[in-house]
Amino acid sequence: MSENIHKSHNVSKLMYHIVLPTKYRRVVVSDEVENVIKETCIEISKRYDMYFLEIGADKDHVHFLIQSVPNYSPTQIIKIVKSITAKEVFARCPEVKKQLWGGNFWTAGYYVSTVSEHGNEEVIANYVKNQGNEYKKLFRNKEPEGQISIFDYM
Repeated sequence: MSENIHKSHNVSKLMYHIVLPTKYRRVVVSDEVENVIKETCIEISKRYDMYFLEIGADKDHVHFLIQSVPNYSPTQIIKIVKSITAKEVFARCPEVKKQLWGGNFWTAGYYVSTVSEHGNEEVIANYVKNQGNEYKKLFRNKEPEGQISIFDYM
């Protein structure tokens, strides 16, 4: 669950629901690709002020519930997630690059919306779950032991 992020001059609780479709809406999000995306996002959260609250996948798009700080605009968050995950998917799953004719992994477009502090994250999580035909929750952050979180710095 999300918490307030305390920085030296501000306290924030900014959450975004982001949907990234695969290029051409191709069905390329296999179990192996799901695992690469999940692991990559966990690593991203160790290096950036981004906290992945939930990641879910359908076969042709991926949903992210991300908490971040005001220093990052939603566009910057999306660029970071798209570029790093695409590089990792292509490096670790070369067959996907062939399926996409050597092009991009993600489409140029995306969906982003804010999630209210006074709203309920579970409502958004259920909304995400009911969007696709074969939604599979890949990750729900519950602070597993040993995982470094941005909240450890406060």
